[in-house]
Parts: sequence; structure tokens; C-alpha cells
Amino acid sequence: MHLNELTKYNDIVIQCHDNPDADALASGYAVYWYLKKMGKSPRFIYRGCNRISKSNLLIMLDKLAVPVSYEPEFHEIPELLVVVDCQYGERNVTKTEAGNVAVIDHHQSAADLPELSEVRSHMGCCATVVWDMIREEGMTVDEDMLLSTALYYGLYTDTNKLSEIAHPLDRDMRDSLIINKSIIMEMSNSNISLDELRMTGRAIFYCEYHGNNKYIVIKAEQCDPNILGVISDFSMETVGVDICLAYYVSPQEIKFSVRSCTKEVHANELAAFIAEGIGGGGGHITKAGGTVRPEKLLKLSEDDTRDIEELVGKEFTKRINQYFAMYKIIYARDIILDTSDMKVYEKQPQKLGYVELTEVFPLHTIVEIRTLEGDINVRLDEDKYLMIGIEGEAYPITREKLESSYKYVDEPYDKVFEYTPCIRDVLTGEKKNVLEYAKSVISTGKVRIYAKPLDEHVKLFTMWDEEKYYSGAPGDYIAVREDDPHDIYIISRRLFSELYKEIGL
Repeated sequence: MHLNELTKYNDIVIQCHDNPDADALASGYAVYWYLKKMGKSPRFIYRGCNRISKSNLLIMLDKLAVPVSYEPEFHEIPELLVVVDCQYGERNVTKTEAGNVAVIDHHQSAADLPELSEVRSHMGCCATVVWDMIREEGMTVDEDMLLSTALYYGLYTDTNKLSEIAHPLDRDMRDSLIINKSIIMEMSNSNISLDELRMTGRAIFYCEYHGNNKYIVIKAEQCDPNILGVISDFSMETVGVDICLAYYVSPQEIKFSVRSCTKEVHANELAAFIAEGIGGGGGHITKAGGTVRPEKLLKLSEDDTRDIEELVGKEFTKRINQYFAMYKIIYARDIILDTSDMKVYEKQPQKLGYVELTEVFPLHTIVEIRTLEGDINVRLDEDKYLMIGIEGEAYPITREKLESSYKYVDEPYDKVFEYTPCIRDVLTGEKKNVLEYAKSVISTGKVRIYAKPLDEHVKLFTMWDEEKYYSGAPGDYIAVREDDPHDIYIISRRLFSELYKEIGL
């Protein structure tokens, strides 16, 4: 769906979920702003039993002039109802009758969606979805600092103070918005009440510690999701605790927060594993979180128990233990693989892209390379290049390795990807599109590898990065360069046959 599809209607009401949070308010605010710019006269409402009372949200409404009204008894039937940060008919939003319904959300789809829908469940917040939809209309919110600040705060709160950002578009919005920092500080310092402080203490007091894998599980009362981050961060300062999972249960959703201080466990990977099949999770290597649908979790119950809170604790603990048990850890620096049962492959002729980074920014500049896989920080030197893979994955490479494995071709590089890699000067914030500087190369096949499919889950710490591992699942390939026994890496099963061909010796 595109925002301009909403403009064919005149009587438009925007509704966020009951008991709205900052993301819901920011998302509705942005849709309202767009429609006003297009000459419409929308109304922005929330319903339910409770008027907004949290201190940080009251500051947000006041200081950022959020044009929302509380309408518990709304009986009109608008021509178009736009629900934001929720889905029509779900339990967390009072149903409003309407001639037509549109949905803009970032949660997992729980039921059939109307034709007018934009649901991006991989985004950290709904504010990013609306911000990107506004950009697609050729517009920018830069001129409105109040709205920009609201969008930033929506992202800030829904990703636990930006610590659980997973998608590069969330990071793009964070970096580009022009905000009022003093208002952000005022709201963020008014986020926890005395009651919530006491609730934090009660939750930590009754924690469950699992010494075999050094993790702690904490059940909290229903609260602002940011409180879970407060609980997790405090608990991680405990001796003997490497992993913390804090969660609460509500009728609409189960929110959880994950922390890790050991390099052998990425918090975002663990969060995704915990939520697999029942919700969604992601974030950073050390800080992550997610949401679980109660009705999906209940379907997993093997007995007649309907005690959702008891079931959540058992299921989370079971999944964490499964996660620890399933992985073999490999440190490339300390091992030489047995290649006797591996086959020999060479790269298929494949046109890829490369960028000479000193053509983008001056020598010695510290840059951040942003891709779907995450951000990479490098200092530019004459030997530093960037490879662009067949799906837009970007990774640094030395000139020597580039020229030993590929040959330059005089052809334009014109690939289009889901997310275009970009480079940002860390000092100035200037950002440039990688593809505008990309040139083409074709693999020469000179570099051979030994490879075989994995029959177990693996975490691989490579020679070039001993702090972050690469995960491999059964069916993916583990490979090692013929000319360097410590250059070990993982290749996705989906891409292997496109990239490599077997050769006889």
C-alpha cells in the first residue's frame, strides 16, 4: 500500500491501539501530518477504558503537539479508518465501524488483512514504516521538528532506547531525523514511576538462575516494555550471569528482553530463536528483544493447562536450553579442518560489484558501511575495497584478495536490492549510496575451496573477526580456502550452487 491511496477518501479517522505508547502516537501523528499536507482534514483518536496518564507520554502530547483525542464513545462511521501500530479487529484496539479500513503496522500479521495494508514485521517500530512511506511519496519530515522528534521517540521507546534496532531502515531514520534533544531527554527521564521502580525490585527478587549455562530468567508484572530493559541491564551486572531474559505477559502480547555479555551468544540470534513460530525477535548482538503472540504459544501446550504465565516461563526456559545444546563452536584461528571428506570447488563465473572506498571518501576517513546484515566500521586506506554480493551483502576485502579472485570487467554494475548498501562518514554524518560508485568484476575461479554441507548447527569465529561469529545451520556449507587452512567460512545452502561448482582433482 502507498499513502497516496488514502487520499481518495475525504472523511478519514486515524486510530491507534488502546493505551497507546509513544510509537503508536508518533505513527498516527505522521499519517495525520501527511494527510493534512495533501489537503485532507483527518482526525486522530484512541479509544479504550484508559486515558493516557504516563508522565513521558503526557510530556510528548504537550511538547510535541500530538493532535490526538481520547474518544472512548466514538460512534461515527467514517468513510476510511486507518489503524496504526495495530491491526483491525485485534484485542488491543477497540473496534470502530468504518466504510473502509487501512492498516499500517510492524507487528506480525495475526489474521487476514484488508486490501489497504502495509505491515512490515521486520521493522523495529511502526514510526519507521510511516517515515519510509512518506519518503516514498517524495516528501520529508525534516521541516517539522516536532514530528521528527515524535518519530525518533517512537523508535527510541519501541527498541529499548535504540538498543534493539535490527533493520537498516530503522537506523536510517534514527540518523536522518532532526530532533529536539532536550525534549527527548525530558521524556526519557520521566519514563519510570515509583510503582514501576518497586515492581522492578519484586521481579528481580524472584528471578530464576540456571548455573549450567549462566543465564537468568525474570518474570515481571505487565509494564512499559522499557522497564524490561531496565531489569535486564541491572541484572547483567551480576557475577556469574552471562545471559538475561526478562518478560511480562499481557492478554494481547508477551514482551521479552534479552541481554548477553558473552561473545558466544548473540542476543539478537537468541531472541529470534526464542520467538520462532510464535512471534518475532531481533536487535543487537548484546541487546535484543521480541514479542510473542499468546494464542500461538497456547497451541504448543501438550496438556490441558491454560495458565499462560506458567506456560510462558516453561517454554522460554526450554527454548534457551535447546539453543545452548544445538550449537558447536569453531574458532578458525585455533583449528585446521579435516578436508579428507570435503569436495573441491571453485567459484562460478559471477558478475559481482566492488567499490574502491577511497573514491567515496578521502584516505583515512572512518566510515560506517550499512547493510541488511548490520553496520561495519572501517578506516579507509589504499588497500581497502568493498565487495557487493549477489543479494546486496557488502563486506570489506583487500586489493590483493580482490585481484587474486576476480578480474575487472568494463560493464556497468546495475543490480537492484531490497536494501541498498550505503556508506556514512562517522565524523561528519555524510552518507553516500554505495551502488553509485560500484564497478563490475567476475570471479576467476583461481581460488579453490574445500567444502561440505553441515550436519549440525555451528557458530564460527573467523580469522578476521574473533568477536562476532557467523551462524550455520544443517544444509549450509562450511568451507576453507585451499591456500589458507585458517580461512574458514560459512556459505548459505541457498547460495552455494550459484556461487561454486565442483571440480575433479
